[in-house]
Amino acid sequence: MIAGTSNADLAATLLRVAMGVLFLAHAGLKIFVFTPAGTAAFFGSLGLPAPLAYLVIFAELFGGITLILGVYSRAVSLALVPILLGSIYVPHGAAGFFFSNEGGGWEFPAFWTVALLVQALLGNGAFALSRAQN
Repeated sequence: MIAGTSNADLAATLLRVAMGVLFLAHAGLKIFVFTPAGTAAFFGSLGLPAPLAYLVIFAELFGGITLILGVYSRAVSLALVPILLGSIYVPHGAAGFFFSNEGGGWEFPAFWTVALLVQALLGNGAFALSRAQN
C-alpha cells in the first residue's frame, strides 16, 4: 500500500485506467482499422443511424482519455453505460451470452457495464487530475 492511499483508492485507479485504455483501444479500432466511415456503414447495416457511429467514436475517445486522467470519473462512467448497453442490444444480444459465440455474445459488454457502474460508485481513486471524488 502507498502511504496515505487506501486500497479502495488504488483499486479505483486501477479500474479507471484499465477501462480508459480499453475505451481508447476500441476508439482506435474504429478510427484506424475500420475507419470512421466504415464504422458508420456498419452501424447503418445494423439498422442504427450511421451518424451514431461518430458519436460512439467520440465518446470512446473522450471517455478513455478522461478516465485515464481521472477527470469526472463518476459522470464519465455513467455517460459511457448507454454505449455498452447499446452494444448488448445491437449487435451482441442476438449472438447469445458467451463472447466466444459467433458474432460475440453480450458477456463482455455486460461485464464492462458493471465495471463502469462500480467506477461510478468508487469515484476517481488515487492519482487523478480531479482532486474531488468526481
